[in-house]
Amino acid sequence: MSEKQIDIVKIMDMLPHRYPILLVDRILDFEANKSIVGLKNVTMNEPHFQGHFPSFPIMPGVLIVEALAQTAAILVVESQGEAMLDKLVYFMSIDEARFRKPVTPGDSLELHCEAIKARGNIWKFKGQAKVGDVVYAEAIFTAMMMDK
Repeated sequence: MSEKQIDIVKIMDMLPHRYPILLVDRILDFEANKSIVGLKNVTMNEPHFQGHFPSFPIMPGVLIVEALAQTAAILVVESQGEAMLDKLVYFMSIDEARFRKPVTPGDSLELHCEAIKARGNIWKFKGQAKVGDVVYAEAIFTAMMMDK
């Protein structure tokens, strides 16, 4: 990978998401059309922890997969450059999702995404959410580039 970092200001230029659903804080590494590593710092201040679960806060699995999908969308946008100015990346499918360990406040969740296939406006990814070197969740998912 290239060790290209992307900060939150540029991420907000690339994604339409905002609080409370923007789930990528920084890009740690990027290789155009191939792979990306994002970072989500999990804090107790996030609204889903009020109900999931009050006495034992766990990040919902669906939000972990969403964080992976947002990271993959950044890979597409950054790789395609100006061609993405009037387009968005939409989630199409999730396959083989596995949740291995609970993600809790204080975790720094690394979001590793690899492009498996890109054909036309459809991209397929393999994603792993890790804390340190340990895989906490993983999934295969597909996204589509569409006009805004």
